[in-house]
Amino acid sequence: MIKTFIFEFIQFGLKQAYACLFGGFLLLVMVVTKYWYPLESLHRYDFIFLAAIVFQLFLLLFKLETWRESLVIVVFHVVATIMELFKTSDAIGSWYYPEAYYFGIANVPLFTGFMYSAVGSYLTRVWRIFDFRFSYYPAKYLTVILVTLIYLNFFTHHFIWDIRWWLLGFTVVLFFRTQIYFKVATEYRSMPLLFGWFLVALFIWFAENVATFVDIWHYPEQAEVWQLVSLAKLSSWYLLMLLSFVLVSFVNPVRVGSPKNKAV
Repeated sequence: MIKTFIFEFIQFGLKQAYACLFGGFLLLVMVVTKYWYPLESLHRYDFIFLAAIVFQLFLLLFKLETWRESLVIVVFHVVATIMELFKTSDAIGSWYYPEAYYFGIANVPLFTGFMYSAVGSYLTRVWRIFDFRFSYYPAKYLTVILVTLIYLNFFTHHFIWDIRWWLLGFTVVLFFRTQIYFKVATEYRSMPLLFGWFLVALFIWFAENVATFVDIWHYPEQAEVWQLVSLAKLSSWYLLMLLSFVLVSFVNPVRVGSPKNKAV
């Protein structure tokens, strides 16, 4: 039993690392260029943008990423950039980018779309690598309604009521019975999907703290001195990650039904 656990634990870690290739690369570039960036003729943000494109081409060229997964990245980039333009506008100012850039629109450097794309890339890859199956997955039209409201609330809560807690409650109602089955080695393991989403959102929150620490973006309260991002942001990341999950479900099959060789 102990040998099996250790083997699966290592397998799980390696598969997760493989699924995080793009996100891990992007975060590494952000950290390294904070402390060592010798290119005076190219803004740091622009270098990150170009590095992300080159790495994407590398993944496709060596078949470490499928064309379907790259399509997800493009969709996420567009959806995220629209939200970024709104959130960083002078009238809203939810966060800001402190450094100069050439590749950008208004207050948004173009590399930012890749940060959201990294979440979509991870979900698409991990879905395939672990061969996800689900039990009690809700009707797709209900999930579309939910994430549409989530996306709209990211905009409308600045002007009318913030309904994120109602949306989280709706999420629990829809998915409280849903189990996700994932194959680590030869057998399937399972966990509640709601808890799995929380783990991913928590990981994103950790990455967000690293990114703000190395001046990728700042929240207004971090203008004078860096401080830990509020845990309240976990609710935003949870909802955004849920939006990402449902978008990925349109390119990856939602296989419903518990697998026969699941572990007990």
